[in-house]
Amino acid sequence: WLGLKNIYSITRQGNYLLRIELQDWRGNRRHIEYSFSLGGPSTNFTLQLSRMSGSIPNALPEHAELRFSTADRARDTARDSNCPENLLGGWWHNECEETNLNGKYVTPRSRGRLERGKGLYWKPKKGRYYLLKSTKIMIHPTDLKSFD
Repeated sequence: WLGLKNIYSITRQGNYLLRIELQDWRGNRRHIEYSFSLGGPSTNFTLQLSRMSGSIPNALPEHAELRFSTADRARDTARDSNCPENLLGGWWHNECEETNLNGKYVTPRSRGRLERGKGLYWKPKKGRYYLLKSTKIMIHPTDLKSFD
């Protein structure tokens, strides 16, 4: 992790895109890009997103203030739940179901059911869980042509 303070410092210099790249256990690679704004420490690094493009359905709420939460600093907005404690990682939670890119790294087992909520996954509102082998989160100035 680069760290929230460093990311905030960088994004204050101009307009950036957020790109999330995901790889599942079958080797499929997908991505999604958002325009975004990140608040500073006084807002608990509130994140606001607007989907731009991608090859995977959106799983993060758009146009909502998502506060970064960790198990010791629960700031999520989900009712009756502490997402970071239950999902094992800090993240911008709105509901505990949508995604977990900072969970525990787990591999699929040939027997038994994978504890989806403890691992890395992407879950669109109307769709299936994408269990993930790897994730990459990048920011990119909007005045450059592409991530490639």
